[in-house]
Amino acid sequence: MSQAGAEVRSSIDYLVPSSRINRRFWAPGRELNTGVYAPYPVTIRNARLGGPFTLDEHAFCLAQHRTAISDWENQYVPDSAYAAEVAEVAKRLTGADTVIPLGGMMRDSAAPSATVQPPAAEAHVDFTERCAERRAAALYRTAHPAASGYRRFIGFSLWRALSAPPQDMPLALCEGRSVRDDEGTHNTKVDVTEIPTGDALYAPIAGEEDMLAATIFHYSPRHRWWYFPDLQPQEVIFIKLYDSDHSKAWRCPHTAFRDTTRPDAQPRRSMEFRALAYFSNH
Repeated sequence: MSQAGAEVRSSIDYLVPSSRINRRFWAPGRELNTGVYAPYPVTIRNARLGGPFTLDEHAFCLAQHRTAISDWENQYVPDSAYAAEVAEVAKRLTGADTVIPLGGMMRDSAAPSATVQPPAAEAHVDFTERCAERRAAALYRTAHPAASGYRRFIGFSLWRALSAPPQDMPLALCEGRSVRDDEGTHNTKVDVTEIPTGDALYAPIAGEEDMLAATIFHYSPRHRWWYFPDLQPQEVIFIKLYDSDHSKAWRCPHTAFRDTTRPDAQPRRSMEFRALAYFSNH
């Protein structure tokens, strides 16, 4: 097996300024962004040789978590066995009191299917500020109607590689404090059975302002990118998608990238599970 170096020179797809409506259409096994993207050359540093990386300073961290789960396509739902494990990891890493699971998704660089998506290959965060705040408040009221409320919450993804190292499309993580608070563009997620074409991609959608939405990013030379090569089965990456406490590193743009320095790389299969971690008022 070849060895990872101190850094990789690669390209990351960033949003190009455009007048188009930014939407991400999601169909089983396929995804399509209406935004215009272009590859920008970047340096992606080996996080195993840097750090240590912490959630408060960088908005991501590497952690250990062993699991006996193997039927990953049965773990997508919020009440799955893996969802309970994710909640325990999140409480351990953040000190949160309560975790509400949202759901999981498996991705595969070689074999997407009706239940397995391709890698997400543009610089993004899975929430916008408005989307995160609204969703967190609504889910908390439903799950804990008699509770005293929360003073802070973190929307996050727990990401793990399911395929053997080295992986051909590792996850690149942008250091949270290298991203300005005012960066980012709204990208609405639209669930469909088939990806539309032509003018239908931009047709009006009733209530679009209240739909789930991600944040996508334009290129900035200030962005500092990292990755963990050769991820092992017991390793997980905790990624902040939104932290309501903006005094800390509060979000981590991320994306898949193709590592051409590893000729023996294997197709990357991964599991990501999103959830909301709440810090009680007491």
